[in-house]
Amino acid sequence: MIKIYGILKSRAVRPVWTAEELGIPYELVPMHYAGDEVKSAAYLALNPNGQVPTLVDGDLVLFESLAIDLYLAKQHRAFGLWGADDHEEARIFQWTLWAATEAEPLARQWFRYTSFLPQESRIPALAAAALEGLRARFAVLDHALRDADYLVGNRFTVADLNVAAVLQRFVQLGGADYPNALAWHRRCFERPAAQRVFGERG
Repeated sequence: MIKIYGILKSRAVRPVWTAEELGIPYELVPMHYAGDEVKSAAYLALNPNGQVPTLVDGDLVLFESLAIDLYLAKQHRAFGLWGADDHEEARIFQWTLWAATEAEPLARQWFRYTSFLPQESRIPALAAAALEGLRARFAVLDHALRDADYLVGNRFTVADLNVAAVLQRFVQLGGADYPNALAWHRRCFERPAAQRVFGERG
């Protein structure tokens, strides 16, 4: 059985969602991203970044949530989250990297300066700048979904899971102005696996 280190109120929710979609057994090892345990020697031996999540699958130890999702989807490709051919696989990598490089830095900037930091440390101008930057990214996403329900092969894949998980606060980030992307986001989070995971997350 695979082990996923982290808590659901962290990026560990992403590989947990993937495991639920795939129907594979897993153990969630509770570890808070801000707790002392992530700085312990035992945990740093698994993840030298001192962050969550970390996946342990036999001899494989893997960090970075989106990479873990890709690995699990490919390992269990019969369940349909992976690409059907090289072109679909390339699109999965494209959208996952887009999520990591184009969308997540701005989404995190907004969250940091509106919710994560103590009130006295928040900078509204940086939160507003993040929202403005996300408008161009959401336009790209909305255009990609103009004639399709999903990002790759017009079926739900790990590409959708990764992008949707990064943009879980899509409406708060201004996503309501992008109807194609908004409908897609709702489809992703209406899936039974997402409902189970995010329902437990609270």
